[in-house]
Amino acid sequence: MSRRILYIGAPEADAGRFAERVHVDFKDVDLVATNDREVALRHVPQAEAIIGHHFQFDEDLLSSATALRWIQSLTTGTDAILKLKSLRSNVMVTSTRGMHGPQMSELVFLQMLALLRDFPRMLRNQQSGTWERWPQPLLFGKTVGIVGVGAIAEALAPRCNAFGMRVIGVSTSTRLPAGFDAMVGRQDLEQVAATVDFLVLIVPYSASTESLVGARVLGAMKPGAFLINVARGGVLDEEALLAALRSGRLGGAALDVFRQTPLPADDPLWREPRLIVTPQIGGMSDIYLEQAYPVVRKNLEAFLADRLDEMVNLVAH
Repeated sequence: MSRRILYIGAPEADAGRFAERVHVDFKDVDLVATNDREVALRHVPQAEAIIGHHFQFDEDLLSSATALRWIQSLTTGTDAILKLKSLRSNVMVTSTRGMHGPQMSELVFLQMLALLRDFPRMLRNQQSGTWERWPQPLLFGKTVGIVGVGAIAEALAPRCNAFGMRVIGVSTSTRLPAGFDAMVGRQDLEQVAATVDFLVLIVPYSASTESLVGARVLGAMKPGAFLINVARGGVLDEEALLAALRSGRLGGAALDVFRQTPLPADDPLWREPRLIVTPQIGGMSDIYLEQAYPVVRKNLEAFLADRLDEMVNLVAH
């Protein structure tokens, strides 16, 4: 009897495209691929494996997954899955860690350039028909501090080098990957914040990184510096950030992640003039399936052959 594999596509994804790829590589696989949650819920009890984004997993889904042995997250972050009470200890969880470097790096550069050159002001001037020019600051010669040095940071650092920027990493590890000029421990975060022009947060969310960047770190940042958070909302004290922005000390900030998602329409972050808000798009790309599928294929092949020790990006077992 073949094993039922359930793929739950995100709203913007095409479950049919995923199914086509799987059926080319695995001729006889018992796959249900859908974008419809109600359809997915009907097939969950028979599924031995579920493939989907972390935000698609909840207590209702997992409590019905009585045959489940493996979850393949289509995202790097899996904390939303791991915290579910219905997740049994014998269920493996794997991620697609390592695939998000290009899109995350490009979003950081969009944010850095928009903040540094005050691009929102240019857009406002365009809307009002105002011709206004001012000296344009350059990324060239600036220093960026990257908090959290993993696969995404390792993709970002060489791109910063290409723009003539100096890169300092803040990590619990002492290794110095390509593209980094220096690496310091997390205990020195305030000292790094005092020297960099951009502080970029990419650190995973955990109990040890809850509100890692709060009033003390923000207060240590040099006047006119910029903060960018593409990590998790919980690593940043949003109230402390608003206070720092309103004091005029920071040059600005850009957030792609928030403590509450979607960001409520009445949240003051929307209306802060020194802040750029993007709707958690950092991990998205127009080639997401092509990026994620090699990891999924490798893990699916190992799972179907009962070679579980060959599965990659294991985060829970």
